[in-house]
Formats: sequence, structure tokens, C-alpha cells
Amino acid sequence: MTGITRYILRQLAVGMIFVSLALTCVLWLTQSLRFIELIVTKGISVGIFLQLTMLLMPTFLVVILPISLFAVALFTYNKLNSDRELVVLRAAGVSDWALARPALVLAGMAVVTGYSLALWIIPTSVQHFRELQWSIRNDITNVLLQEGAFNKFGEGLTVYVGSRTAEGELLGILVHDKRNPDKPMTLMAARGALVFTETGPRILMVSGNRQTLPRGGGQLSLLHFDSYTVDLATATGHNGDRYRDARERSVPELLTVTEAELGASEYRRAKVELHQRFTSPLYNLGFTLVALVCLLGSGFDRRGQLPAILTAIGLMIAVQAGALGVANLATSNLALVPLLYLAAALPIAGGVWFIHHPPVRRLRARARLSAGLAA
Repeated sequence: MTGITRYILRQLAVGMIFVSLALTCVLWLTQSLRFIELIVTKGISVGIFLQLTMLLMPTFLVVILPISLFAVALFTYNKLNSDRELVVLRAAGVSDWALARPALVLAGMAVVTGYSLALWIIPTSVQHFRELQWSIRNDITNVLLQEGAFNKFGEGLTVYVGSRTAEGELLGILVHDKRNPDKPMTLMAARGALVFTETGPRILMVSGNRQTLPRGGGQLSLLHFDSYTVDLATATGHNGDRYRDARERSVPELLTVTEAELGASEYRRAKVELHQRFTSPLYNLGFTLVALVCLLGSGFDRRGQLPAILTAIGLMIAVQAGALGVANLATSNLALVPLLYLAAALPIAGGVWFIHHPPVRRLRARARLSAGLAA
């Protein structure tokens, strides 16, 4: 690796680290707002909150890395051009490929990182995220049954617990059950416990009473009991099973999954997810080549490189929009899956061709040839 390559690569790497960290922090803040409700209403700890939000980050890194690399390539090569460094290097005989090599080396590293994320890290993190989210929503003992609060279970069941002892005994229990609209009831007990049976979780109430008032009025019915159980399973709808979507399935699972197992719609999503894992890391190289073509191919201009930068941004947005559009089409019709690979390969092939045949240099060569013929 030459000194010129190391010099440019160092600027690119430092810039990419800072841009990636900035975008990651912004995404972390936006995503963390989704889980503030869990702290307020479900009482989860800060540690679990941070774990939930951090498990989402690998999913966004696949999108962040190509955009960060594109932005840093634009900034770095525009700065080199503005400082006349590219002019000096070209005058010394450095080719466009040599100038592009540092960005391509960094893009290659990003492609390898992207494949590590897409093929292994992201499915694992998404699976852990869904399992943790599932346990938070269904773990009644640790999350849903909070002391000193009215805990709602599904539609029609509200439970209040005054306190909980170290042994797990519940004190000061109040239950309002209106799952049967024609016969709502309120139960109160001095103590009780949360028990788990084969049919689901139940609240065992000891030394209490049940108050029932028929719908539309009538006489209040009061029943004192020594023990009484309230079924929570019918309110929560928790049956112990959790559906695993395509994003948390491993590559071998996506390769062997059948339409009969998932259904037609989910089967198409699973197959598109599989192919996107192989194509999405390639946009690190494609976006980098778009930036290189626009800046290295534009030549030096005293007025600046704003047209070239705007062209690069427009092309990048078009490539990204095309990738999203093709993914939606492939989800509707699996026969269009090859378009995913075509959308990822086009910016790479086009970038390689344009670096070999810079438009500005072709125009200058034609101008010199015309001037020579005229002379």
C-alpha cells in the first residue's frame, strides 16, 4: 500500500467512524422513544431498556454503513479536489484507479462487515430482541403485575396489588372483572398469590369477597370466600407460542422453509429476506463507486464541485429507491427476485466502467483531437 493510498484511506476511515457513530446515536435515540412506554407502564429496568434498544442497532448498521461511506467519500474527495491535491497527484501520473483505491479498500471492508451483520449478527440479535420483548409482555410475575398500580390484562380485567412480600405473597388485592359484560364483578382479598397451572397463570385470593351487580341495576350480590381463583390466561391470550418472522431466521432456515409451513405471503417475504441478505452489503461498494465516479470524473473546477455532489446524491437516492422498489415487487412475485441482484450490481458495474472511461477526459481528448485536425 503506497503512501498516497494510506494518506487518503486514513482520512476516509476516520470520517466514516465519526459519521457512523453520529448516525447510530441518532437512530438509537429515535428507536429508544418506542420503549419509553415499557418503563412507564410495565416497570422494566434501565438495564433491560438499554438491552432492548442495543439489540436493534445491528439491523440499522446495514443501512448506516453504505450511507456513511458515501458521505465520507464525497466529503474527502471534494476536499482533496478543493485543496488541489488531486490536480497535483494527476500531474504526477497517478491514475483514477490509484486515486479510487483507498475508498474501494474501505468499501471492501464494509462489504465484509455487512455480510457478517446480514448473515449472522442481525438474525441472532433480532431473535434475542423478540424473545426479550415477548418475555416482557408475558412475564406476569416480573413485569405486568406491579405493586401499587392498576394492571390491565387484555380487555376487561384489571388487577391492583398493594404490596408483595419477599416470598412472593400478594397483599391487598383488588380485581375488577368485566369480561362478561352482563355480569361484571369486583373481588377483594387481604392476601393471595400468583400461581401457574397447565392452563395458564391464575391469581389465588384468600379471605376476601366478591361483589356482583347485574347489568342495568338490581340488588348487589355479596359473597364472602375463603379462597378464590381468577384466570389470567383468557385475558392475556398467552398460549406459550411465539411466531418467528423471516428477519430472525437463520440462512439455513430460510433456504429450507416451505410455503406450506409459512403460508404464501410469509413464504415470499422469507425468500426476499434471504436474497436481501446477500445483496444489501454490496451497496457499500455501489454507493462508494457512485461518489467516486461523480467526483473523479468531473475534473477540477475553480467554482467548486457542487453540481458533481448534487449529481452523486441524486444517483445514490435513485439507487436506494430502486432497491426498495425492487424488494417490494419481489415480495409480490418471486419471479422478480433476480432484479434484487441486478439493482445491486448496476451501480458497481457502471462505476467500474466510468472510472475506466472518465467522461471529462473523453471530452478533453476529443477537443484536443479536433484542435489538432483543425491545425
